[in-house]
Amino acid sequence: MPPVKFDYSQYKYLLFDGTYFHKQGCLILLMDAPTQKVIMNAYVATESYYTVRPLLSRLNGLGLRPKALIMDGHRMIIRAIREIWATVTIQRCIYHIQREGLRWLRTYPKTEAGKELRFLLRSLPGIKSIEKRDQFINQYASWITKYKQFVLSLPSSTVAYKDLKKTKVLISNAIPDMFHFLNDSKIHSTTNLLESFFSRLKADFRRHRGLSESHKQSYLRWYCYFKGHQKSNTF
Repeated sequence: MPPVKFDYSQYKYLLFDGTYFHKQGCLILLMDAPTQKVIMNAYVATESYYTVRPLLSRLNGLGLRPKALIMDGHRMIIRAIREIWATVTIQRCIYHIQREGLRWLRTYPKTEAGKELRFLLRSLPGIKSIEKRDQFINQYASWITKYKQFVLSLPSSTVAYKDLKKTKVLISNAIPDMFHFLNDSKIHSTTNLLESFFSRLKADFRRHRGLSESHKQSYLRWYCYFKGHQKSNTF
């Protein structure tokens, strides 16, 4: 494969995500949000602190100094990022927050607390202003005040308790990094560009079923190489 030459210092707004292939490996990508160019790809066993930190450290050594990084809520990946770039703005992907919360609350929550929290989560994609942000935060604070004692009264072994607790922790942890995009128009609110890239990649990859593990990894590297050298990945 030809050597990849990037001026990493020019990339300030990045998207980070990983996707698994039949639980046999994870493809990690870093994409420049404005140009949609893949500027880093790595096929690793799992998406973890120990696999991601060396990759970020290497990019830092090559001059990468991002201003903002849009990603999901993987705590150990956030830790790795903070250790390399302490001042970078981390924007949590709104779509990931909503999807995970709705999955935990289930399609038809059994409690009023679950129904109201589900309704609140469904409003996330519509938040496009500071006013809407403040409304969401105030409504969530009101939900906590209204249902805190109810949640604590539930037996800890019940599904309702576990679902509500996990969703509350998810939202509370995410809120500090949920709305940076409202203060900087160059920050994306989601990693949807990468999600679309992964969808196209996997659709193309399915046409090559039966590849050995080494050939699979080679295919993924070349795929990312060619997409990284296109002006745009919107095709």
